[in-house]
Amino acid sequence: MKTTEFQVLHTVTDYTRYYGLPAPAHPLLTLINLAEVRERTFPDPVVSHLYTIALKRGLKGTMYYGRQTYDFQDGVLMFFAPVQVVQTEADLDISEMTGWTLVFHPDLLRKYPLGQKITSYTFFAYEVHEGLHLSAKEEQLLDGVLSSIRHEYEQSIDAFSQDLLIAQLEVLLGYANRFYHRQFLTRRLAENDLLSRFEAQLTAHFSQAGHQALPTVQQFAEQLHVSPDYLSDMLRALTGQTAQQHLHHALIERAKHLLLSTSLTVNETAFQLGFEYPHCFTRLFKSKTGLTPAAFRFSAH
Repeated sequence: MKTTEFQVLHTVTDYTRYYGLPAPAHPLLTLINLAEVRERTFPDPVVSHLYTIALKRGLKGTMYYGRQTYDFQDGVLMFFAPVQVVQTEADLDISEMTGWTLVFHPDLLRKYPLGQKITSYTFFAYEVHEGLHLSAKEEQLLDGVLSSIRHEYEQSIDAFSQDLLIAQLEVLLGYANRFYHRQFLTRRLAENDLLSRFEAQLTAHFSQAGHQALPTVQQFAEQLHVSPDYLSDMLRALTGQTAQQHLHHALIERAKHLLLSTSLTVNETAFQLGFEYPHCFTRLFKSKTGLTPAAFRFSAH
């Protein structure tokens, strides 16, 4: 069996060297104008320890992010988190590529609140078709923010450089977050279909008789071919509850049914639902209903 060779890029300088780009003017950040610089592509998968935000147009071919193909159609903003695998096929044609790529090291954010806040931007974990679809006006707005970042990036580094770069980067991510939520609100048909399929899977899972494994959000997301973060964000936008909250609701409803319609003990009910330890079931049930399973059963008689 052939062993896959991974190219590991630890620094911004590693990134620019690997792709044959000009050396970065800042040790922790680089902004690349793709109309001026054509990236080289390699078939080996790349594992970057950097954050990457890119708007690429004119690409032809196949790109993979993780285990899935990335849809890089025009007007789609892509987000790659550190230690994610990105790979391109040999057929990727970059001869007409335009757009920009912003690459920055996590160390740039370490001493700032953004260092923690960036982990809440779930679009960095999204997969292939979950890129951010921009309107022409939104592209122009982000181009303005990028111009400010470029202006500061090209200045000589002084005591204010990092503070200003972080402030502008936070503006960029804030707009991206706003646009993602707009996307959730304007893609109702597809999302309602996803919601219907999710609810159907929940119903099917909990209607099965006999012992089964405790369900997880990851399990349902894989069945729906989306990431867990995307599923939760979509459900929160449509229903106000995350995927985990939906799962807990269905789990408690199933537990109530078993407690009231069968002679199973509380421990047997816990095992039937997939809990390895009955006390975990009791704790969850009480947190959701205000009663222990035994007290709930007693109160119904």
